[in-house]
Amino acid sequence: MADAEGLGGDAVARLRLIRTPRIGPVTYAHLLARFGSPEAAILALPQLAARGGGIPPAVAAPAVAERELASVRRLGARHFFKGDPTYPPLLAQLDDAPPALILRGDATLLSRTPIAMVGARNASAAACRFARQLAVELGREQVVVVSGLARGVDTAAHVGAIETGTIAVIAGGIDISYPPENAELQERIAREGLLIAEQPPGTEPRARHFPYRNRIIAGLALGTVVVEAAPKSGSLITARLAAELGREVMAVPGSPLDPRAQGCNGLIRDGATLIQSAADVLETIRPIDSRMVESPRSGFRTATPEDASDSDRRAIVDLLGPVPVAIDELIRQSQASPAIVQTVLLELELAGRLERHAGGRVALS
Repeated sequence: MADAEGLGGDAVARLRLIRTPRIGPVTYAHLLARFGSPEAAILALPQLAARGGGIPPAVAAPAVAERELASVRRLGARHFFKGDPTYPPLLAQLDDAPPALILRGDATLLSRTPIAMVGARNASAAACRFARQLAVELGREQVVVVSGLARGVDTAAHVGAIETGTIAVIAGGIDISYPPENAELQERIAREGLLIAEQPPGTEPRARHFPYRNRIIAGLALGTVVVEAAPKSGSLITARLAAELGREVMAVPGSPLDPRAQGCNGLIRDGATLIQSAADVLETIRPIDSRMVESPRSGFRTATPEDASDSDRRAIVDLLGPVPVAIDELIRQSQASPAIVQTVLLELELAGRLERHAGGRVALS
């Protein structure tokens, strides 16, 4: 299986681009689509930022990328880059799919049927027991359980699936155990299952990292099962991301007297599939399993690059402001081609004048 060790200098160039400030997943994809290689993209950054009215970001030095590659190898892990055959195909369908993942463990689990299971950190004993048993039963059917290694439901799901196959997506570096009480479980998953991180080694998890982790959980799986969740919880964010990707959202009902069940009950009210057993999960996902893999969602679309004129830039910048606006709306109102709009947004972002928000929206920074 190919990984970063076989990429040589290309891996260094990719990591330099990925670790450069202002270059997020969407911008990275645009740059590679436009220039064909990370080396060419790096050379183009000064000109692009100048067109956007700012100075270019400081590109990560080769030594930074080389140290990361060496550190990952020492930890017994490896990088998987978007665009490589080894990269998870379902995750690649995301508009903001991580340009690089760091994996430690059995990567062949990525080729099996994946289901995400998430829920409350302060879950009830009944919810944890249900999650653990559901994971056991799904594992018997060769389903891989994906979760976030958090307290509560996540932990129960991983424990239930550890002997048949589980994938843990963590918010920090591949070498950082969080929460601390799950250090032993995290190490066991790295040995017997698969551990995935987006952040470089040594990164302590911060609040801003968890939504990024949640999108990976939702993106890896055909569907997401929410076992117990309060309103406005991270588990509901994962479910929303799954729904936006066209993946199945499933929820376990709970007592209306328990606040921890309100999120799940609300999902069911809004159309999520009610789950009471592994058979319910399998019935939901089996019809879409092969279809999702063979006919993937289009995700981020890269148009043929076009150079923007000064009048194009003025028209698009005039439509932008501090309130996030959908890119499709910019295309409609500016009457410019999608490629022109994306080019101008790329220039503005590299100049430090644009911020990207959830749902494909952008705003001036």
